[in-house]
Amino acid sequence: MLAGKRSRFARISKNIGRAFSKTGISPNGFTLLTLIASVAVFYFLVKEDFLVAAALILLTGFLDAVDGSVARFMKKATKKGAYLDTIADRYVELIIIFALLFVSLPEFYLPAAAWIVLYLFGSLMTTYSKAAAVEKKLTKKVGGFIERGERFIMLFIGVLLAVYDKTLLLYVIIILAALTNITALQRIINALR
Repeated sequence: MLAGKRSRFARISKNIGRAFSKTGISPNGFTLLTLIASVAVFYFLVKEDFLVAAALILLTGFLDAVDGSVARFMKKATKKGAYLDTIADRYVELIIIFALLFVSLPEFYLPAAAWIVLYLFGSLMTTYSKAAAVEKKLTKKVGGFIERGERFIMLFIGVLLAVYDKTLLLYVIIILAALTNITALQRIINALR
């Protein structure tokens, strides 16, 4: 959903690219910083310092936007850079989801770890179902209900809510588990049409 609205953010992206290109950090350097920030998110989630973890999730998302903006602004956008960014995105998401396994969350019909694994599985399948459809030349547009941007925003909200009550984070994880798997099924159906 958000990915389809990239043209609306083109001006903001250009301004971000202009501002951060002056730092001297390469686009791939910003990608590496995104990975480092995700490790910091892991640390603070495990410590259950949810406010800092939420702030770092925002930083991680922002840095992920900066790398592409800088690459486009500096006219250094390459297929290899885009590939590296995509791989880093998967690692960032997996590192953060993995950290949730170490948070003491309550049960809700299933152990919290089961919901986290379902969320992880749905996240992986959402990404893989698109990649497989493109690789097999079935389609380039598979769409889907919830993409990475929305998942990231929802997770940020869940971690922020955990400052008040960890049960709220679990509810967000359950919603993410459901929506990511629904999206994966949507993408599979769209690819097979």
